[in-house]
This record gives sequence, structure tokens and C-alpha cells, in this order.
Amino acid sequence: MSSTVLAAAQAALAAEHAAVYGYGAVGGRVAASREAQARQAYDAHRVARDALIRTVTDLGGTPVAAAAAYELPFAVSGPAAAVRLAAVLEDRVAGAYGDLVGAATGGVRRDAAAGLRAAAVRAVRWRGGSVAFPGLAERR
Repeated sequence: MSSTVLAAAQAALAAEHAAVYGYGAVGGRVAASREAQARQAYDAHRVARDALIRTVTDLGGTPVAAAAAYELPFAVSGPAAAVRLAAVLEDRVAGAYGDLVGAATGGVRRDAAAGLRAAAVRAVRWRGGSVAFPGLAERR
């Protein structure tokens, strides 16, 4: 595999690490009616993170470690901000997976496409609407 694929896989892994962290803030502030949704997303990101660790290792890399803490893009002071953060996290993960889809082939590409699709669906559920190209809005 090329260094481009490895770099994209590492970036997707870093995005998953950040999402796992970010969902800690989401879960702490989200309305009770959406706690199960936050827990499911948190669990999905943990599973995806672990899969990406294996992918990076299989590609010959040393998986990037999670940071001790991450700076959130805005203060999460209540349920509305928690929902907005969840959508942002999903958009960022979708963007990282989109880059991996573009760089990879075969099984890595298939898995990245599945990760992109899953993040896009979660973003729609949080946001209540979709965007044309999930994960690309912040790259404009």
C-alpha cells in the first residue's frame, strides 16, 4: 500500500479518536430522549476506531495514539449544543473516511465507504437533515 493510503487511514483513525472523546461531551449534555442515540454512536466509533487500528497495522504503520484531550469546536453547554457537536463530529469523521475512500482500493476502500456512509447517516439523524456531500462542507 502507498504512503497516501496509510496517511489517510491514520487521519481516519485520528478522527475516530476525536469522535470517541467528543461523544463524552455529547453524552454528558444531550437530552435524556437522545441518550441512547449518543451511546450507540459512541459505541460505533469505538468499534470503528479499533478496526482502523488493525487497518493501520496491516498497512505497516504504527497507529496514531489518541490525545489525552481534544479541543471541542465550541462550548457544549446544553442539549442543543450537544446535538450540534454530534453532527460536527460525524461530519469530520465522514470527511476523513472520504479521503480514505479516495486513496484506497479493495477492502480498505470498501470499509472506508462503509464508515463514510455510517457517519453520514448518524449526522442526518443528529442534524435532522442531510447535506449534498457529507464531510465536505468544512473543506470548502
